[in-house]
Amino acid sequence: MERIASFTVDHDKLLPGLYLSRRDGDVVTFDLRFKKPNTGDLLTNAEMHSAEHLIATLLRNSKDKDAVVYFGPMGCQTGFYFLFDGSRLSLEGAVALLKEVFAAAGEFQGEMPGKSAKECGNYINLDVETGRAVCRFYADLIADWTAERLSYS
Repeated sequence: MERIASFTVDHDKLLPGLYLSRRDGDVVTFDLRFKKPNTGDLLTNAEMHSAEHLIATLLRNSKDKDAVVYFGPMGCQTGFYFLFDGSRLSLEGAVALLKEVFAAAGEFQGEMPGKSAKECGNYINLDVETGRAVCRFYADLIADWTAERLSYS
């Protein structure tokens, strides 16, 4: 059986950041790494879930919403995946979009999007301040990121 590409990344050395994970035709996958794996330093369920609701909402309401394919958490709880249509959004544009939405999420005002039993199967652990804090951290982390820095190496 073939080993999937993400398992070839040395998770003992991987630092928090923004990485180009793979390309599948026009679909591009970014690895948004928040925590260093294999340290026990993981995002909590509430942190992941709250940040996911804010970022997914902002991405799908952005000027580039037609390029957004998916945004969601990694099972290992160290970050998120962002999938987008590379024919509609360049790597540089995707980096800029993520900087924009994470900065906006860090300052988000109002009710947490999707925080009801009708809208979310686990709405109880959603917290807008928790989401804002996680997003502020990542916005600061990637503030100077460029497309040239997307490589794992």
